[in-house]
Amino acid sequence: MTAQQKEKAKKTEYEQALTAYNLAMKSFHKGEFEKAKEGLSTIASSFPEERELIDRVNMYLQICENRLNPPKIPLKTREDFFQNGIYLMNQGQYAEALESLEKALSKEPKNARFLFTMADVSCLKGDLDQCLDFLKQAVGLDPYLAVLAKNEVDFESIREDSRFLEITAME
Repeated sequence: MTAQQKEKAKKTEYEQALTAYNLAMKSFHKGEFEKAKEGLSTIASSFPEERELIDRVNMYLQICENRLNPPKIPLKTREDFFQNGIYLMNQGQYAEALESLEKALSKEPKNARFLFTMADVSCLKGDLDQCLDFLKQAVGLDPYLAVLAKNEVDFESIREDSRFLEITAME
């Protein structure tokens, strides 16, 4: 094989690796981490000589692994459960978020911040009655939360509800 043929073969192989990488990354960006992991693993085993690409592949393989099997952090304190609840809420895992927030609240039953966040999650979850119940309790403990509720984007869908208006009315 001539030097020119070797160079052409190397270029073709690199283009194949890039094509496979782009396909795997499409899956990654869609949140299809198992599919992305499979594609990235194939690249790692099929094109080991493409060092720069393999470095990126390995980085994304680690991210896929973390997304598929998130590390378990031991939750002990009320603040641990609260922060975990916020994290789960931001991930759209509303039922799990409420469970974690309930554990935080069980450790400090009169915490207005926990109740306010539970109202927020309940609203996002679409449970209006539960949302308003938590919000009423939170505002009862800390009237300033009425101001926050009026400005909270997550309460946009209930802003005109008479019960919301009653809870957030400033006296």
